[in-house]
Amino acid sequence: MWSATWPKEVQNLARDYLNEYYQVTVGSLDLAGNKDVTQIIDCCSDGDKYRNLLRYLKENLSQKDRVIVFVETKKGCDMLTRSLRMDGFQARAMHGDKSQEERDWVLKEFKSCQATLLIATDVAARGLDVDDIRMVVNFDFPNDTETYIHRIGRTGRAGKKGVAVSFFVTEKNGRMAKDLIEILSRTDQNVPNELRQAAMANRGGGGRGRGRSGRRF
Repeated sequence: MWSATWPKEVQNLARDYLNEYYQVTVGSLDLAGNKDVTQIIDCCSDGDKYRNLLRYLKENLSQKDRVIVFVETKKGCDMLTRSLRMDGFQARAMHGDKSQEERDWVLKEFKSCQATLLIATDVAARGLDVDDIRMVVNFDFPNDTETYIHRIGRTGRAGKKGVAVSFFVTEKNGRMAKDLIEILSRTDQNVPNELRQAAMANRGGGGRGRGRSGRRF
């Protein structure tokens, strides 16, 4: 059994299926991002996210650079894919309502660089085996730190460098600020002042709960 993180849910799963097992830990059990991934936290409003996404895609990437953009909902995944295609990007969508045949086709397009932009829910956050993904974008910031680590772990693999851009809306995501600062600090990433302010404003509130957030393009 292999797992990139070791939360209580995964520990319980291991105990259910494995007897007298050996646990081998590579590195620390503390949640930390890959040091080969540059983590950029873009503190912005919901209304700025799409414009900022276009800027990152146009200014930092070549035509053959693969990018995964993570969103929260299936509806939002389809909406964002349509918007990007209207703006000239070869974008494909992957989420839980797609058939296995559709998912296989989308993954084939992505691997072959026929479509270098994959818009996905967390169905693509774990276990997606695609080499050389240049950038990961958290269009919707995840609801827990384990998911954040899994998402950004899609880039910077096998010794290559990668970039993870996360749009952080303080009104919605502020409870995650303290945990996120800890993760960034473990690999000496830049911590924006807006994120520190959000952590101060949300002192006493943890970031590991799960909730839902709205959407606006």
